[in-house]
Amino acid sequence: MMKQTILITGASSGFGAMTARALARAGHTVYASMRDPSARSAAVAAMENFARDEGVALKTIALDVTSDASAQAAIQQIVTEAGQLDVLIHNAGHMGFGPAEAFSPEQLAQLYDVNVVGTQRVNRAALPHMRSLGRGQMIWVGSSSTRGGTPPFLAPYFAAKAGMDALAQSYALELARFGIETTIVVPGAFTKGTEHFHHAAAPADTERAGAYWSGPYAGADQQALKGLASLEPADADPAEVADAIVALVAMPHGSRPFRVHIDPSDDGAAIVNGVADRVRAQLMERIGLADLLHPKA
Repeated sequence: MMKQTILITGASSGFGAMTARALARAGHTVYASMRDPSARSAAVAAMENFARDEGVALKTIALDVTSDASAQAAIQQIVTEAGQLDVLIHNAGHMGFGPAEAFSPEQLAQLYDVNVVGTQRVNRAALPHMRSLGRGQMIWVGSSSTRGGTPPFLAPYFAAKAGMDALAQSYALELARFGIETTIVVPGAFTKGTEHFHHAAAPADTERAGAYWSGPYAGADQQALKGLASLEPADADPAEVADAIVALVAMPHGSRPFRVHIDPSDDGAAIVNGVADRVRAQLMERIGLADLLHPKA
């Protein structure tokens, strides 16, 4: 196995933290980034203890995806310390739960800033270096919600994740000739084992939210959450997402799939994405750019 230097964003908890530990255990040098490590002392201590106990190269690093300067500084630090950056994993994300109408436009913009614009900031910081290497890997942690059965009350998050997915598809084509390989990892709705739903933002306009919860949608929020949880098999393990990412990093360059679904609830995203990705590939062939579907070796 070739040892890689890897940056994963949003690694203080959930999929990010699990993936950071799994990649470090697999022998890679991993930079687990979080917005403000000083405010997440427990997460930092857990990472440091893990690195020491396991004897692995796992380091925490400050990276606020909503700040250009923070993204630039983090990438500079990694390249200075490690010599290069081989794998970039876009995992940072934030969720909102409630009636779409009750979220302020500013809240919508903030969720979009973290989930979509944040990836652009990190890419602009990292890609000049990664392109100069002529080889690399980019992994985007998406969501089955962008193409599968989409439940209500998660509109701002779903809209942002759909935007990130669209951005990832274009980046994949535009980076292929630089030897950078792209995979979109698509987790389903894991309602246990991560803090995703627990940390979800509530709508700012409580009066409008009340018009839903005390009106015809009374109880529908709990029905949506319970329904999602009931679809999830009892043995569903969010660590499967981390395992899938470890496997992707280990694959030979040029052989990695464009999309990987980890969806125990099987909400249909794999079927819809399968059709969409096939149509995308056919269009590239029709316009004479089929080589962009596979990274240059």
